[in-house]
Amino acid sequence: MTVGDRSGASRLIVPDIALFEERAAIAEYDGGLSRERAEELAAREQGFASAEHYWQVLADYVVRKRLG
Repeated sequence: MTVGDRSGASRLIVPDIALFEERAAIAEYDGGLSRERAEELAAREQGFASAEHYWQVLADYVVRKRLG
C-alpha cells in the first residue's frame, strides 16, 4: 500500500507486526485503552487508515507474498 507524504511523493507502507503488537499492548495496558482502540492507534502510527486496513494489508501480503 502506498500513501502520499507532505511533499506529494508516495511511499510504500509495510506492516510491522512486532511494532504493531508492542504499541497496541502498551496503549492497552499502560494507557488503559480497549484492545480495539489500542489497535486503531497502533495502526494509525504506522500510517494505516485503521486497524481494519492494517489487517487487510497484512493478510493480502501473506496470501500474495508481496505488497500492493
